[in-house]
Amino acid sequence: MSSKEAPDRNLAMELVRVTEAAALAAGRWVGRGDKNSGDGAAVDAMRELLSTVSMRGTVVIGEGEKDEAPMLYNGEVVGNGEGPEVDVAVDPIDGTTLMAEGRPNSIAVIAVSERGTMFDPSAVFYMNKIAVGPAAKGAIDIDQSVEWNINSVAAAKGIDVADLTVVVLDRPRHAELISEIREAGAKIRLISDGDVAGAIAAAGDYSTVDMLMGIGGTPEGIISAVAMKCMGGEIQGKLWPKDEAERQKAIDAGHDLDRVLTNEILVSGENSFFCATGVTNGDMLRGVTYRPNGATTRSLVMRSKSGTVRTVEAVHQTSKLREFARIDL
Repeated sequence: MSSKEAPDRNLAMELVRVTEAAALAAGRWVGRGDKNSGDGAAVDAMRELLSTVSMRGTVVIGEGEKDEAPMLYNGEVVGNGEGPEVDVAVDPIDGTTLMAEGRPNSIAVIAVSERGTMFDPSAVFYMNKIAVGPAAKGAIDIDQSVEWNINSVAAAKGIDVADLTVVVLDRPRHAELISEIREAGAKIRLISDGDVAGAIAAAGDYSTVDMLMGIGGTPEGIISAVAMKCMGGEIQGKLWPKDEAERQKAIDAGHDLDRVLTNEILVSGENSFFCATGVTNGDMLRGVTYRPNGATTRSLVMRSKSGTVRTVEAVHQTSKLREFARIDL
């Protein structure tokens, strides 16, 4: 097949099998207080299923560098060696602490786009970001004040500022941001982890959340950008080095730390896919539920080219999972 072959629409259904496997593997660790074992189970299951997907993928956003993450590391080649060449971003569990503590909104995530179209953050692990749904697309500017953005989004959505809700990661670094949001008159929804789920919630018309603001993971920002392209929303970000050493590393890599990273910069491809499967119950997806001879998963499957967002509920038989996916429920 041609190396320029475009990702096919059938790829979406292959990819959802990957997130389903990760969620099923992690599901048995929900509420057990052991996030490393749950995450490790999800990584192993995701990698196993990725080897069956018809693509020639390169992990651009993975679990880390090869020495730190023996599986699904940045640069790892995945897929069955056939089909299109693609960039792959994975987060086997977005919200490992949520999973370990049995809290809502833990999901298994994968995003795929044409090869060479995903932004390379060069080991800058944090990004200041703002994300909104289709109704407020074009109404945000990360260089403007918090109050300006809140007023602009409220006007675009036709709601009072007092009725607007901003989702923010509950971190000490956000003390000033939280104060500014409240002073602007908006409401806040604090989340302990899982800012991919937070960004998607801000973009979904089913949610009571209107926008996401604050500093979170750069990998999660890039994965969220794929979801925004599929859902018609918008994300803007700026790299946020955590210390002087990381700042210098970013500058040495050629990054302009004042540059606004738009959707098109974070993911420049026109044919991207995003899949997420619920691990624990959340705003957008229910988590894995078990029955005597199997389990049920719920997933979101999106494609940017068509703008289609599908919900997929799947019933899995224990015997078949053991045989074909090597997942032991």
